[in-house]
Amino acid sequence: MTHNSTLSLLGAADLSLAPIDVTAVLDRLVQQADADAATSIGFPGAVDLDHSKVMARLGSRLWNNIGDPADPGGTAHTRVLERAVITWVADILSMPADDRWGYVTTGGTEGNLSALHAAYRRYPTARIYYSTAAHYSISKTAAILGARSVVIDARPDGEMDYAHLAAQVRRRRRWPAIVVATAGTTMTEAVDDTTRIRAVLDEYGADGHLHVDAALSGIPLALDGRLRLDDASGIGSIAMSGHKFLGVPTPCGVVLIRDGVRSHSSHVAYTDTVDTTITGSRCGLAAALLWHAIATHGREGHRWRVSEARTLAAYAVDQLTAAGWPTWRHPYAFTVVLATPPEQVRKKWLLATDGDISHIICMPGISKGQVDAFVADIAAASTTKP
Repeated sequence: MTHNSTLSLLGAADLSLAPIDVTAVLDRLVQQADADAATSIGFPGAVDLDHSKVMARLGSRLWNNIGDPADPGGTAHTRVLERAVITWVADILSMPADDRWGYVTTGGTEGNLSALHAAYRRYPTARIYYSTAAHYSISKTAAILGARSVVIDARPDGEMDYAHLAAQVRRRRRWPAIVVATAGTTMTEAVDDTTRIRAVLDEYGADGHLHVDAALSGIPLALDGRLRLDDASGIGSIAMSGHKFLGVPTPCGVVLIRDGVRSHSSHVAYTDTVDTTITGSRCGLAAALLWHAIATHGREGHRWRVSEARTLAAYAVDQLTAAGWPTWRHPYAFTVVLATPPEQVRKKWLLATDGDISHIICMPGISKGQVDAFVADIAAASTTKP
């Protein structure tokens, strides 16, 4: 959004002024979002799924999934759809049917908070270990919990440094360890190896909990069979986003926690619900949108979406490399990591940038034409390699 259009929209939306042209303000928001969509390739949100039927049918009233997904009471809720979503996600992760619990969250951050809160209640003297490439919500969650943190080095490609983890766990072996692995780091979509993390904990006899922050890559890797929460995995919880790969048009996610990890919560009399979630009242519309995304495509449809997006990411690497621009990606990643482009390119394209590296994310719905246009702008703006 340009500076002038932002100022214009601020003025039109000012609630201290009257009369307000509500339709014009909403139209302007949609028009600007539509105009920006062609160059928004730096942040993860699938754009190939149409959720308009759900919004049209359910969007005119409150759907409040207050309490636990298993609670039967209340009116105008979508808990039956929420339970179906939880079951589907747990099933693709091979999570044991007799040791699973979860709910639809506001997003990956709440999912991480919910899982780490449960783990920290069980191990109140634990140290929380996470890498420098972990999402910012992890350090924030540790601060909210009042837990001691241990920050582990990450390799240049974003994956955790397991030797550094081992050294830090060895030094603190007297305390339980809550370790956060990432399945799809923010900048490079690196995937931490939970088998190696579990081996470190076992080597030093560290009691504790292994959590996976899989906001971006959890569902694609689960569909591949590359991410499992079976008994052999040693993973106690996982958090995923719903507005990334599943393209839900409101921030949301799913958290799954082994039932044996949780401490069961109290009954709330006036709502006749069990208080098991972070937020209490929860968005039933988000659960319906997630259910719709799964129901209309199924496992095979979503596997096809994964394959198409990865194919485009590989194409983007090839084209940028052919244009002489340093570029790479992890196997199975949607994220294409590249040397930070010139300023004129960054002004046009919405990229994620951290110093010398930037990335584009070839989420489902991003087109070959968008990639070609981006590569052309890179080629036109640069005369030498950075």
